[in-house]
Amino acid sequence: MITTAASATQTPSTAQPTGPSAATGLTSDFETFLMMLTAQARNQDPLEPLDSSEYASQLAQFSMVEQQVQTNDLLANLTAALSSVNLDELSNWIGVDVQGATTFRFDGQPQTIFTQPDLGADASVLVIKDSDGAEIDRISVPVSETEFLWAGVDASGNPLPNGTYSATLESYLGDELLSARPAATYSRVVEAQVGAGVVMLTLDSGVVIPATDVVAVRTGA
Repeated sequence: MITTAASATQTPSTAQPTGPSAATGLTSDFETFLMMLTAQARNQDPLEPLDSSEYASQLAQFSMVEQQVQTNDLLANLTAALSSVNLDELSNWIGVDVQGATTFRFDGQPQTIFTQPDLGADASVLVIKDSDGAEIDRISVPVSETEFLWAGVDASGNPLPNGTYSATLESYLGDELLSARPAATYSRVVEAQVGAGVVMLTLDSGVVIPATDVVAVRTGA
């Protein structure tokens, strides 16, 4: 059974924290090192002066240490910044309902399904399938409507068991099939991870989708 429903969605908002870069004391250390070299040159034994190559070697060694310290500090700051951004972003996803064209979890309560019929279609059919891809029902729906309330029953009106289902909208012009597009539903986010630079969301249906596939977000009940 399908009934039309009015839509009300919220657009997500995310915050990306920023912070100032930390200063180091390497400049002061380098000036101290130069003062030590100057004092060493002034107080060296005139009968056994230090080889100029020793000065160059000491300067080179200090420069290498300075660059390594700067690199380590930069990497540490970068890692901390990235970790902070990722954790903040991930925590914002947990427990919210996201809308996407994917399978959904049916728990006995009517499920709102969002569709987008093809332009020029004069008829549309909502096809419901179970987790195995078997067709459960084909429901004729108005092409003028984009939101429906599915009661969770089969073609004979019998209640369906709890589980994972999917919905596809077929658009027709006469007897010609114009398109078959996955319908969208709201699902609860139970886990969020970062993989290959993309936030991946695990839904209560067990499906994992990239956050870029989410088209709407609302506060979880």
